[in-house]
Amino acid sequence: MAHSHSHSHGHHNVDSAYSKMNLSFAIAVGANLLYTFIEGGYAIYANSMGLLADAGHNLGDVLGLLLAWGASWLMVQPAKDRYSYGYKRSSVLASLLNAFLLVAASAIIAYESIAKLIHPSEVGEITVIIVAGIGIIVNASTAMLFAKGTKDLNIKAAFLHLMADALLSFGVLVTGIVVYYTGWVRLDPLIGLVIVIVIVVGTWDLLRQSLRLILDAAPKHIEPTKVSAFLKALPGVEAIHDLHIWGLSTREVALTAHLVMPKNGFSDVEFHDINHELLDKFSIHHVTLQIEKGGQEAPCSQDGTC
Repeated sequence: MAHSHSHSHGHHNVDSAYSKMNLSFAIAVGANLLYTFIEGGYAIYANSMGLLADAGHNLGDVLGLLLAWGASWLMVQPAKDRYSYGYKRSSVLASLLNAFLLVAASAIIAYESIAKLIHPSEVGEITVIIVAGIGIIVNASTAMLFAKGTKDLNIKAAFLHLMADALLSFGVLVTGIVVYYTGWVRLDPLIGLVIVIVIVVGTWDLLRQSLRLILDAAPKHIEPTKVSAFLKALPGVEAIHDLHIWGLSTREVALTAHLVMPKNGFSDVEFHDINHELLDKFSIHHVTLQIEKGGQEAPCSQDGTC
């Protein structure tokens, strides 16, 4: 049985991209942490549960940003003996934890909103309006730092955290304005519940994709049947089995497959071209192909099971 292995690694301008993302995380964490403390102080001053809940939510999101930042750093660390792929998988764990944080934060906001709906209280509307307006600017502007990287689930989690905060601040601002002119204090918890629904809907896809990657499912943007058809169509390939496609991280995808080629194999140039096409067409970065002659005397033990 003949074996051929091919590996393709798509690392282009990694250091430059990491430096930009590192700066984005530093700005986002610093700005949001500062705003969280300011918001918490003014929430106590204005007797606003809405602002205080938002400050608590922002503090949780700063933790989420730190998780995403740490995972982004781990992804570029070199591989070691026991960690042959490095620590790339940490980005999947971070995106999953961030999804759970968003859901947990939404549950807390929903609880506080229902409690305030039952027992409404007066607040300092002007202070709420000003602080919430600043929150919209801080959260939306820092979210834009990650807008171009949302194909990476880890970065998408950071983006969703910040946009959720901007939405929450917007809801608090609108509530403050309406309550100021109408005195209808129950609008505050109602807006909070609406925002919770928006956050949960936006988080659901992130949570589902993160769980799929943890379970080694093929990433959302890759259709395994199309990859299989591509490999089967290669010259000399009569059959394919043991095809596996999974996410090494929230950015990189790996593939292994057994190709049955009774008459010949591939040259180094042909392997290079195959790797390039898999990267270009399917965004698959790490490729390992095993070539088999297909003889019955030594069949692959995985044939027919994978």
